[in-house]
Amino acid sequence: MSRNPFDYPSRRHFLAGTAALAAAPAFAQEADVAESPEIDPLRPPPEPEAAVQRNISAFRSKSWEPYFDNLRKGAVLVDIDSRALHYWSEDQSTYKLFPSSVPLSDDLTRRGRTSVIRKVEGPSWSPTPNMRKRNPEWPAHIPPGPDNPLGSHALYLSWKYYRIHGTHDTRKIGRRSSNGCIGLYNEHIAELFSMVKVGTQVLLI
Repeated sequence: MSRNPFDYPSRRHFLAGTAALAAAPAFAQEADVAESPEIDPLRPPPEPEAAVQRNISAFRSKSWEPYFDNLRKGAVLVDIDSRALHYWSEDQSTYKLFPSSVPLSDDLTRRGRTSVIRKVEGPSWSPTPNMRKRNPEWPAHIPPGPDNPLGSHALYLSWKYYRIHGTHDTRKIGRRSSNGCIGLYNEHIAELFSMVKVGTQVLLI
């Protein structure tokens, strides 16, 4: 009698291989890596990842006054701890709150003031020189499309290699999942993109 290919142990090997494939990090999940500063060996490792609360109603709204002197050209506040992005329009008529992905640890991002210097719909992506050294098999360029790690829109910041952008991998939102950039759902980055101007002030806290 012929043996069923899914009988033990073949079935066990198949399931193990499937689980390993699902657990492997996709290229697009790591591709938004920014050039990161040196890791401080004296800093303790980040706390274990807490349960993710995806419901936007769980986020707390904020007032702009504690963070900005004015709303000239609008303002974006990224709260790394709560994994949320806040936007205020210059005339104060619009306030938006979006869930975001954030860097894996404090060592992999910058906090402070910057601004939007460029807006790109359908961005392309190229790994930095250091990324190519670490991953020579990566392509030198990825054009716009479903495989692009920057999603449908990107807001380039004055800090080199740092962006607020979309993502085609919705599992990343609400999590510590990048090495520098701030990610939004594609529908949210499209909405933010339509409101933000070049020169909009940005603060990461």
